[in-house]
Amino acid sequence: MQAVVKTADGAAGIEVRPVPLPVPGPGEVRVRVLAAGVCGTDLHLADDEYAHARPVVMGHEVTGVVDLAPGHAEWVGRRVALETYASTCGSCPMCRDGRPNLCPGRRSIGSFVNGGFAGHVVVPLHNLHALPDHVAELDGALAEPLACVAHCLLDPPRVQAGDRVLVTGPGTMGQLTSRVATALGGAVTLVGLDKDADRLAVAERHGAYTLLPGDVPEGQYDVAVEASGSAPALATALAGLRRGGHLVLMGIMGRPVEVDLDVVFYKELTISTGFASTPDSWRRARTLLETGAVSLTDLVTTTRPLEEWGAALDDVRAGRGLKTVLVPARDRRP
Repeated sequence: MQAVVKTADGAAGIEVRPVPLPVPGPGEVRVRVLAAGVCGTDLHLADDEYAHARPVVMGHEVTGVVDLAPGHAEWVGRRVALETYASTCGSCPMCRDGRPNLCPGRRSIGSFVNGGFAGHVVVPLHNLHALPDHVAELDGALAEPLACVAHCLLDPPRVQAGDRVLVTGPGTMGQLTSRVATALGGAVTLVGLDKDADRLAVAERHGAYTLLPGDVPEGQYDVAVEASGSAPALATALAGLRRGGHLVLMGIMGRPVEVDLDVVFYKELTISTGFASTPDSWRRARTLLETGAVSLTDLVTTTRPLEEWGAALDDVRAGRGLKTVLVPARDRRP
């Protein structure tokens, strides 16, 4: 099968090439990939700012159909989204505490184990999450980022009903954050740049108020979520928080940035993060989807074949559209 493989330094070290069709081992299943989302983490991996093995098939935001499940025929033919962990040690304090995302020995698809920028991917059986019928075929690729947002906002709860919530970054993670925070009863303001007019319009259709960075009032928000991985956006989030407010760091910066920690000190701000996802956050994400509290509609804006992986990365880097997905041998959306 064809796959997008990282083999060497930088984006120049990525290529489409044939790899063997994977065969599941004990406790594993094979999934025929319908779509795999391209996200900021893939950019960091391409730029060697995110740890990975080589060679490795990229792609971790995967939706597909189970086509081979030895001993578990009930899964064959089911449409699923995938947890990203190929393995964790299972015995360290983090694993035993239900936090496998922090296992020092964690190996995830798309970075240390072959991922979903390919026709098929093999994952452990327990990584499967059946998708509700009302979730559109390609939109299932957004279940994994939704689980990441759930981890940041719901484990433990960061947004309460009536909270004024500032979200910086109108990309996929910012849009999902806005929708989850709205579902929790927050009054959401999403911040973007002039070039983000189309993205901001999507957020407005789903109940968010939108602003440009220079128009964000200082000291007015109970919770701020930085979802862009941008140092200026982080400064906007810090300035927007009221005294005693809470900052959630969601976007990966990819490099050291300067932060005025005196603002944290003088305002007595608290800061939390959320790295990847956990079984609990997946359970919460599934509930949000099953109940219709959060919709994934209109977030997938571009589909590309595997051969256009470079253009897909450029879409993300340039902030074109919202979610670009790679689709093996299928028609593209305009």
